[in-house]
Amino acid sequence: MKKFLSKLEEVGYQVYEVKNKKEALALSRSLIKPGMSVGLGGSTSVKDIGLLDDLIKRDDITLFNQYEVGISMEENFHRRRNGMITDMFVTGTNALSRDGKLINADGSGNRVAAMIFGPVNVLVIVGKNKIVDTKEDGFKRIMEVAAIKNIDRMNNLAIKNKKEPRHNLDNIANKFTYIKADVKDRIILILVDEDLGY
Repeated sequence: MKKFLSKLEEVGYQVYEVKNKKEALALSRSLIKPGMSVGLGGSTSVKDIGLLDDLIKRDDITLFNQYEVGISMEENFHRRRNGMITDMFVTGTNALSRDGKLINADGSGNRVAAMIFGPVNVLVIVGKNKIVDTKEDGFKRIMEVAAIKNIDRMNNLAIKNKKEPRHNLDNIANKFTYIKADVKDRIILILVDEDLGY
């Protein structure tokens, strides 16, 4: 583990280790300071630790929440765009390789774009189930684990909201990225010793 953490720091990430969801939430809250603007990338991991609900309740930050019920698609798009130039962008990752690569796929692209450039900082919640050996293992995990589970989740949500389920392997992961390094301390990784998200 020490070698893994050293590699993550070597490629520029700011890295924290926590034991569980509770510690991850407390640490995340301490990093998101009053007065900050905050953007969101689609992430079950962020929801799993309770951070999404916490951010929605906070009145001391400016949150661009594209998930607010009842907003128009135009407003959704507006919030996603604004979220990409915030003080802190909060998201998860599909995979993190042992040589320090963040591997992701996205439908619309705002999440992967913001991870690459835009926000001052990016806070990434990483469950232990997301750690893989290689970049190739990361892309395999996307198609064989994350994409499948997200298709089910999003299609079930569509059915619940009386919309047509339209997600499949051809459209769930349109944009693929891997980040092998970044400006020092811009990307903040919270490694959680529990399985989180997909």
